[in-house]
Amino acid sequence: MITSTKPQLSFELSADHLRSVLRVDQIRTDTLVQLVQHWGEPQSRDDVIAALDELAAVMQGPRREGELDAALEQVEDVAGMDSPQVEVSIQDTHRLHAELTRVDTVLSRFNPERRTA
Repeated sequence: MITSTKPQLSFELSADHLRSVLRVDQIRTDTLVQLVQHWGEPQSRDDVIAALDELAAVMQGPRREGELDAALEQVEDVAGMDSPQVEVSIQDTHRLHAELTRVDTVLSRFNPERRTA
């Protein structure tokens, strides 16, 4: 089992050891903060709630191609959300590289020549 010194930003093996798992908690935190940053303004809150209701409606039934993406973009637009990205320090970059290398070593046992399907 590969364990990280910083699990909130880490690479791990999946439970079945067939895939890697990238965990980036900061993206979820930023998403929630951005979603509610205008919550105190009644019109902004109403716009965000309407967009979330539309997203919920899309999720509850069969959807046309692109409908989910459009609903997600609408939520992002009305909430003024930034791109889901995180800046990574040099120290964390080196740590993540080492974690990914360890994960890749385990995953490569099934595909030592790194051939694609």
